[in-house]
Amino acid sequence: MATDSAAGTTDRSAAAARSFADAVLEAERIIRTAPHVKTDQDLAEGLDYLAGSIKASLHMVGAYQQDYPFFASSTGPYTKLGLDNPDTLYFHAYIRDDAEYVVTGRRGTTADLSFQIMNGDYSPTQSPDSLTAFDDRELDIAEDGTFQVRFGPAKKDAGPGYVALAPGSAMLIVREVFSDWENERPGEIRIHRADTLGTSPLPTPSDRMARRYEIAGKMLVSRIRTFLAFPEWHYLRLPVNTLTEPRPTPGGLSTQFSSVGHYDLDDDEVMVITAPAAAKDVAPYQGFQLGSMWYISLDYINHQTSLTADQARADEDGMIRYVVSERDPGLANWIERTGHRRGYLQFRWQRLTHDLKPEDGPSVEVVPFDELPNVLPFYERQRIGKDEWAEKIAARQTAVAKRMLG
Repeated sequence: MATDSAAGTTDRSAAAARSFADAVLEAERIIRTAPHVKTDQDLAEGLDYLAGSIKASLHMVGAYQQDYPFFASSTGPYTKLGLDNPDTLYFHAYIRDDAEYVVTGRRGTTADLSFQIMNGDYSPTQSPDSLTAFDDRELDIAEDGTFQVRFGPAKKDAGPGYVALAPGSAMLIVREVFSDWENERPGEIRIHRADTLGTSPLPTPSDRMARRYEIAGKMLVSRIRTFLAFPEWHYLRLPVNTLTEPRPTPGGLSTQFSSVGHYDLDDDEVMVITAPAAAKDVAPYQGFQLGSMWYISLDYINHQTSLTADQARADEDGMIRYVVSERDPGLANWIERTGHRRGYLQFRWQRLTHDLKPEDGPSVEVVPFDELPNVLPFYERQRIGKDEWAEKIAARQTAVAKRMLG
């Protein structure tokens, strides 16, 4: 009898594993038939994106611990998702709206630390609602950098440091944002459910463990489909080679504005993007990046495919001029396309003290590569040699290794 039971359990587990394998094949089919796949590089990057998504889906299902939650890394250099910001560490924890959770930590020296409550996850047809969003200016941070904030059902006399969870609250997202990669240091953050700390969870039965594979498979396929559809809503309907005026970022981040667009450039064309360097008392964080048609960041470790205001070289008139091109112009603010003829453009300003106006945003000009000396007003000041460029790339590689893990 015990043998029969064990055999039945094995069969159910194998079925769950097969469902995940089927989901992987379906996700691969979606990748291979994506409309933008034109070259071997497109496909190779898609398969790499698939591998990271497989890893992330299994990881996220394992992190679905509402009673004994922990912060999981939502995205990173090897599990990219949703035009991930190269300057941000993303964390999330799953929660229930009828339980109380305690978040404790120590504030680092980064440019921004923000919190957001969502009522679900992204799907191919809609984005989840943002129920609450704030940054660490709302926290009572001690002199040694420590803080505590509690999340739970609405209650009378909750006192300071308590955030009421709206009905449907399902996920807590934390973003820690770096502007100066070399010198800023991350903080610490932890979460526990108030009434389970000091207790232990019951063992997970095999049928429930097996079901994780089925859920992970559904999550994988949805993830791939969703973020191929997402740019259609917010990017590809815009005129090509343009950027929007600064606007509140869709999704409810209360102190973030963004400017977005998409590009399509020949190798002998250059996009010059001019934007004011925001004052630190207005926007401690200002960043620009490129994204691939998979709606993920380009390789920001080994190539300069993004720049923060601290990393960029501002001109004497207070403007930052980014040069997006395939060919190396020998300029400090070169944003490398790395073989991507098409892609996405994204500015972010965070921890804002007031709303941005159109004149605070970027302007765009597409010119022939050879015209750069005539177009850039401070061209000579932006010149950079190969040794200095190599130092910039080495600094990126070192900084990412310090703050991000695989």
